[in-house]
Amino acid sequence: MGIYIPTTMADHWLKLLICVIALSNTKVNVRASEMVNITLLSNAVEKGAVCLDGSPAGYHYAKGYGDGANSWMIYLPGGGWCGRKQSCIDRVKYSPMLSSTKNITQETFDFYNWNRVFIRYCDGSSFMGDVKKVDPETNLHKRGSRIFTAVIDELLSKGLKNAKNAMLTGNSAGGLATILNCDRFRALVPNANTVKCVSDSGFFIHAKNLPNAAGRERTFARVVHFHCFFPENLVADIKTPLFLLNSDFDKFQIQVNLKPHPVDNPGWVNCTRNITTCTPPQLQIIKDFRNTFLETVKGLGNNPSRGLFINSCYIHDFLYLMGRYNSQDSPKLHNKTIAQAIGDWYFNRSSVRLIDTKIDYPLDCKIGSGNFV
Repeated sequence: MGIYIPTTMADHWLKLLICVIALSNTKVNVRASEMVNITLLSNAVEKGAVCLDGSPAGYHYAKGYGDGANSWMIYLPGGGWCGRKQSCIDRVKYSPMLSSTKNITQETFDFYNWNRVFIRYCDGSSFMGDVKKVDPETNLHKRGSRIFTAVIDELLSKGLKNAKNAMLTGNSAGGLATILNCDRFRALVPNANTVKCVSDSGFFIHAKNLPNAAGRERTFARVVHFHCFFPENLVADIKTPLFLLNSDFDKFQIQVNLKPHPVDNPGWVNCTRNITTCTPPQLQIIKDFRNTFLETVKGLGNNPSRGLFINSCYIHDFLYLMGRYNSQDSPKLHNKTIAQAIGDWYFNRSSVRLIDTKIDYPLDCKIGSGNFV
């Protein structure tokens, strides 16, 4: 996974942070892209830390250097979920990159001098599954929680135990995993001076008042098997500083989770793919989602350690491409890009609670160019 860090010599702390908290477009020399081999987890099978198909869990690790030697970024990628047996079988069959470490060799890193770790997402349950029994018919293993713990334990022996700065971050299903594992991550690195979490597009809402609420409940209950899986029921209790980066017109949630019409209804499908084709009633449902999203965020309370950047782009995932978080065209709130906002929050320069309350229409943000993350 590649992430690029713009840096500035005016603030040496920026050398310690990943792309999402770079503050300036002034760039200094950085290492060229590195191809980082996969590391299969030691004794993964014995620990039960295996992928859906039973292959050992793995991660990509690029060692930090210089004044980044004691700073760590752990990245949890997205990739959806599988809850029912057949969907997990299909995931193993048709999406091996999300269910196995077989035939995976390298990932690209393209940012500064932290210790950088990209944990392969291969369990299908946002690193939360911990089912000891293996289905003998399908050979499905649901061990995401064990994977997360075992990888962190192994990294502790590689220097994470000496970390001064540590960040857990991820997008989509990985953004949800970041929320769910944030305090656990803090507990696993107790000696670090600063530990914070950044969730990108992981704040999936229950929205009981909107269509398909029962469907959302079934979907998430199948993944983790407890009702409070929805982040809104968890975030207020998280002790570790957490930053929520999301759109209040989250494209994935509107397209996939809302579904106020039958899935085969071409009108709704076309509407969510191209907002300009929406009928007034369809557009009102989308606006209702936005209002519910904002009310849900408001209901989290005012934890002073929490950061927020809630914009109105019709997008899901912002750390996916550099152009989405730190470019001339990236979303801005109060004249701050995503990168600047997270930087101010991470370094405690200012409180960051930026929410777009003025735009009530999903914006077609023309962004997305730049390095693949």
